[in-house]
Amino acid sequence: MEVLVYLVPLALLLGLAGLAAFLWSLKSGQYDDLDGAAWRAIQDDDKLPPSPGRQKAKAPPPR
Repeated sequence: MEVLVYLVPLALLLGLAGLAAFLWSLKSGQYDDLDGAAWRAIQDDDKLPPSPGRQKAKAPPPR
């Protein structure tokens, strides 16, 4: 039972640290644009122009 003297304050400190981190993330704007990251993840980036160092694949000649 003596261990509770250490564990209860430790649990309270960890809880307060988590709450402080959550409030800091709210204040710094971490949750402002929740849908933007999801749309950027599934956005189609295949339509980029070819870079100068990369050549286009040529169609094979007709037979």
